[in-house]
Amino acid sequence: MGIEMGKKSCNSVYAVLNCDDILHDILIRLPPSTVHKLILVSKRWLRVVSSSSFRRCYLRKWGQDFRLLGFFVCNFLYLGRPRDGYRRPNWEPALPFLSTCEEGDDFKLSGILKQLGYFIDCSNGIILSGRHPKTYFVYNTMTKKKYQLPEPQQFYKTLCMALIVEESFDDDLCYKVIRAKCECKLRERNTVSIETYSSKTGKWKQSTLICSTSFALRPRTVGMVVGGVVHWFAMWGKIAVYDPRLGDRYIALVKLPSGTLSHEYEECVLGESSDGLLQYGQSSNLGLEIWVLEKESDNPSLYCNCTRLKYKWVQRWKLNFKVIWKKNPPLSTQSKEAQILSFLPRNSKTVFIRSGSSIFLCDLGNKMVEPVNYQGRGAAISWESSKVVPCFLPAWPVSSLSE
Repeated sequence: MGIEMGKKSCNSVYAVLNCDDILHDILIRLPPSTVHKLILVSKRWLRVVSSSSFRRCYLRKWGQDFRLLGFFVCNFLYLGRPRDGYRRPNWEPALPFLSTCEEGDDFKLSGILKQLGYFIDCSNGIILSGRHPKTYFVYNTMTKKKYQLPEPQQFYKTLCMALIVEESFDDDLCYKVIRAKCECKLRERNTVSIETYSSKTGKWKQSTLICSTSFALRPRTVGMVVGGVVHWFAMWGKIAVYDPRLGDRYIALVKLPSGTLSHEYEECVLGESSDGLLQYGQSSNLGLEIWVLEKESDNPSLYCNCTRLKYKWVQRWKLNFKVIWKKNPPLSTQSKEAQILSFLPRNSKTVFIRSGSSIFLCDLGNKMVEPVNYQGRGAAISWESSKVVPCFLPAWPVSSLSE
């Protein structure tokens, strides 16, 4: 009798674990550190975890995690240079990459970097690169697929860009690339010409954005996308905000925090906070400051109308570099000159900072820093004329079994 009951119990457990719907409900309750290890149990578990339906539900509950692939280097002296401008030496790669892991080493040795031109931007493992003003590529580091965009219709001598990677839980990559014209002469104007490429239509579309006051976008910069909204650095201490989802042709202006070190020669970066807001970081020789642009709770869209913009900057962190080095004795001999390099995706507690050719991960709370080891010729980089951008991949298993 006991043996028969035991067999029935084993059979019921076996039946439960062989039902995809029940296994789905069990696995979705586990934290990311655990569920990613369970793909080693069997091919079936790998198929369930890697499926688009499970990923959609899981990310809605737990949020997205990322892993660092390395750092891209964009030298503004070569990107979009005039004919009589600086020429890149033959020994210097067009797209330098500083690998931080074995996967980054494989990516660097694959040869794809030689096919992409110059680096422009990256988001969620999607790389935008090319050669201004005609040739652009989009490369998916997860699927190893390269897409060449059709030649733009408009010629912009000086421009800034933005890459919008739309959320998709199937195999189709959905994205938009925006080119915005930057006026070389700072004349009074309240419009800007943009051209948008959509992967859904496969075409470029030209439009003109209107602002309530005169403005000018800062040349050779890349927009920060937060929740589908594009944020560009503008001249005169402002940020230009454009939401392509609203259907109107307006662009809004937001003043940078009052009293900040916001003149053109200071290091400043944009990012997305852990609570989905725009965050602004800047640094000088003294230290760094982190601000977040908060919206009012009764205003569902911060950028719903550029004439009724409601926002407030809230300072979350202010650190002195001298204090940071003193708190980290092994790095006490580090150069006193440092600067903020980049935010981490959807992270408000840590930032990348640079001192010389060394890159550090700085915990804003306890002021501790950790060196980031990378493979590459960091000493040969012209840091003053280059922007160093981390490339993060979505930390989610991919399997051909789920296709």
